[in-house]
Amino acid sequence: MTATTIGDLQTFKAAFFKALAHPARIRILEILISGEHSVQQLQEALGLGQSAVSQQLTVLRMSNIVSARKVGVSVRYGLRDPLLADLLAVARQIFDNHLVGTGDMLRHLRGKPGRRHRHAPRTRSGS
Repeated sequence: MTATTIGDLQTFKAAFFKALAHPARIRILEILISGEHSVQQLQEALGLGQSAVSQQLTVLRMSNIVSARKVGVSVRYGLRDPLLADLLAVARQIFDNHLVGTGDMLRHLRGKPGRRHRHAPRTRSGS
């Protein structure tokens, strides 16, 4: 690979993650994992106004993360790629692991025994 190809790929990845970089957009994706939803359904689930939901959906559509399909007078939104569900699940695991590690560090600093990271069980010898 050339340096340009690597740079282009990194630019593409950065733009993709930038499109995900808003709590409302993440929540929209979490909702869309279960299937297509209308703007009204997303509004109700998010507790946001139509303008705010539409603005976030526009960002996701422009980044090819969600698709829109007209059904009668309404538009239904869905995930363009079902692997987004896996991406969000892995991100959740990473955050959970980070929180467990942070909690362990705080308990250690306070001198309290804590729960170990689930992927690195504590041995009896203390190592």
